[in-house]
Amino acid sequence: MALLRFLLSALDRLSPAEVAYAHCDIPCGIYDPHNAQLAAHTVIRMVDLIAQLEKPGPNATADERQEYEVKLSRYVATKEHYAELYKNEVRILWGDYFKPEHARQFPGLNDLVWKGLKAGSKGRQDTTLSAAEEMLTIANELATIFWKTQGIATYTAKSPYATGRQTVYPRIA
Repeated sequence: MALLRFLLSALDRLSPAEVAYAHCDIPCGIYDPHNAQLAAHTVIRMVDLIAQLEKPGPNATADERQEYEVKLSRYVATKEHYAELYKNEVRILWGDYFKPEHARQFPGLNDLVWKGLKAGSKGRQDTTLSAAEEMLTIANELATIFWKTQGIATYTAKSPYATGRQTVYPRIA
């Protein structure tokens, strides 16, 4: 047994297995557009915070400039992380949840997903509010379609987040 363990361990060092990342390729049946919506809200919030940052003037101290640069870089890094998370959530819904019958039932679904992925890319690249809001608009449209495929009605309400934007929720009574 020890010899077998030694040989397998040596083989693993010579040719290690690739790490696989997935939501769940079983399929588990647990999908939800909410994470894409949250990610879009986060991108909106980071864009808002970036816009609110006061750029240090020419007489600013080194500490004031550093504080500005640190805040800006943190906001940008967070914005880009959540824009990529948004894209990943949209890809999971498209690749793992939505089926051909959903695309037939909602003829614009494939185009909407494509636009959602492009919006996520723009959300990473830009610091414009319009790019971030487009992500949320598409996430909400995908949520509406998603919940309809589940036979669950939805409603739209102001989110409880600092963004104050409208969000689609499942009506679960």
